[in-house]
Amino acid sequence: MDAGKGLVEKEEVIMKLTIGFSPCPNDTFIFDAFVNKKIDTGNLDVEVFLEDVQTLNEWAIEGRLDVTKISYGALPLVLKDYILLNSGGALGKGVGPLLISKNEVRNTNDINEMHIAIPGANTTAHMLFSLAFPNARNKHFTIFSAIENAVLNQEADAGVIIHENRFTYLQKGLLKVMDLGQYWEQQTGLPIPLGGIVSNRKFDTHFNNIINDLIRKSIEYAYKNYPVVSEYVKQHSQEMDETVMRQHIDLYVNDYSLDLGVDGKKAVNTFLRIYAEINDQIVDDATVFLTSEK
Repeated sequence: MDAGKGLVEKEEVIMKLTIGFSPCPNDTFIFDAFVNKKIDTGNLDVEVFLEDVQTLNEWAIEGRLDVTKISYGALPLVLKDYILLNSGGALGKGVGPLLISKNEVRNTNDINEMHIAIPGANTTAHMLFSLAFPNARNKHFTIFSAIENAVLNQEADAGVIIHENRFTYLQKGLLKVMDLGQYWEQQTGLPIPLGGIVSNRKFDTHFNNIINDLIRKSIEYAYKNYPVVSEYVKQHSQEMDETVMRQHIDLYVNDYSLDLGVDGKKAVNTFLRIYAEINDQIVDDATVFLTSEK
């Protein structure tokens, strides 16, 4: 049976779909209207899994979910089972991870010997750090929300921060050593691929296009009500101040979230090429991007 047929024709048969994304404001902003049926989702019955991005990366490698957010650092590892959707992701300029420290680092060569906390082995943050510091020897992988405190408590000499920590590290007296996203932009001239949405290849192209369109419509719905922050976003933002929620959304949700476009796809392909060079691997040559039916 065509996996998308029931949705289009509104058949009574319910199709269950598992979707994973993070509780961060940009993801809940993107998926709110979709998973809470604020837009017409036809006969889809959605089960949501809210997890940190490294957990989602690991689950994608295991093929656990139908549709999921992943770090682009994990994309080469899941291409056999998943295809990258054009909507819902996070790319942009000035949005990359930051390398921070409690003390001033005068010589960046010292980074090679320092103990560095990084938010997950398969994250984009790790790949960008490796691009800037290929000879770093002492890397420790931990959940992103624990990195600021690890540096403050001197459990790590420096750390790579992402998400809302970009807006809080200065308040805690931490110092920026390098903007890793800016380094990527200087090297490539392209937007930074942070996270993307992938859908299982068990679905046909028609159904994956339906999912892609629903994500796009969900974003459009959210923007119609913005800058009002929905209760769904607030519920999962860990008591974050609304100003920080909006900063988070403004930074990570943009035109590339609606559609990757030519520049977005070029950035992803460049990322995959550099990933292969850094890791001395051959990236799966399966089709990366969803082909639009329009």
